[in-house]
Amino acid sequence: MTGGAVAGPDGLLRCPWGASTEDYLAYHDTEWGRPVHGEDPLFERICLEAFQSGLSWITILRRREGFRAAFAGFAIDRVAAFDERDVARLLADEGIIRNRAKIEASIANARAAQQLDGGLDALVWRFAADPGRPAPRTTADVPAITPESTALAKELKKHGFRFVGPTTAYALMQACGLVDDHLADCHARQSAG
Repeated sequence: MTGGAVAGPDGLLRCPWGASTEDYLAYHDTEWGRPVHGEDPLFERICLEAFQSGLSWITILRRREGFRAAFAGFAIDRVAAFDERDVARLLADEGIIRNRAKIEASIANARAAQQLDGGLDALVWRFAADPGRPAPRTTADVPAITPESTALAKELKKHGFRFVGPTTAYALMQACGLVDDHLADCHARQSAG
């Protein structure tokens, strides 16, 4: 969709994707684009964005509780302690996306997060976009990557993170409020300030 904001079932204007399903509506209105801080919450988002790679976000969103259960609530220290038995358990878990490379990346990313001087929150938020940049008018104005997402991906990879390319890093930035890509006429942009 490359249009502007559209009216949802309640008449409020939203980014077009945010009005497309009930799952998206709730996620769009209450979570996407709002600042996320904390080691484990950011680790969860990094993992979920990595699992989304090559899939639609709705697939991940609808399995989010399954992911949380399977990955010990995305507690970094607990996931970092996962071993081959856990990998086997996760590969058999129908509540998540059973992709060995992404599962192993999540465990490796937990171990990388443990080693960060200053923590994951400080690292990620160093790459927040300029809050004064113009609001996108249509979805065509929303980039897939930015210089900031490219730099964030490079920094995460330098520290041993996997499945964190510039596009995934930008999706993380959007989801966690490092950038506000709600369209200019979207009610969520208006209420997030």
